[in-house]
Amino acid sequence: MGTGKHSKHRALALALSMVLGLGTAISASAQEARIAAVNSDRILRESTAAKAAQSKLEQEFSKRDKALQDMAQRLKAMSDNIDKNGSSMSPTDRAARQRDLAQLDADFQRKQREFREDLNQRRNEELAAVLDRANKVIKQIAEQQHYDLIVQEAVYVSPRIDITDQVLKALAAGATGTGSLTSPN
Repeated sequence: MGTGKHSKHRALALALSMVLGLGTAISASAQEARIAAVNSDRILRESTAAKAAQSKLEQEFSKRDKALQDMAQRLKAMSDNIDKNGSSMSPTDRAARQRDLAQLDADFQRKQREFREDLNQRRNEELAAVLDRANKVIKQIAEQQHYDLIVQEAVYVSPRIDITDQVLKALAAGATGTGSLTSPN
């Protein structure tokens, strides 16, 4: 029995030394790795491509937005008119105007919902295109500057490894067709 207990301790000690040795090897490898981080939110807020996409969406949806605003004003005017003059209207006239108001309101709600859905879909398409371009630029930077890992979502990023500004510059250069992807150091 004593030898069984002794061999269990020996096996545990061997396993522990292997784990510690592996941890040291991983730690040594990680110190040699080139790691960087990119803030995707900043790319979507600050890049010229994202700003151009936002302008494109505003232009594309401005007519529908204006039509919805006009419809909302008509709804308010009709409602105010019924509230103001409803007591002096005949019951059939008041009922007809309330039906018209309810119909216009239902139409407005439907058009507003369709507008939001279409706008969200187009916004998602445009942002996906911006992120796709940014990912290509990030991959190019990684290859040219020999990064082993570039992270886009992190809880904390040291400014020392944050290359967001470099990606923003490269995206802007790509939009104008000039510039190169050189190391900021």
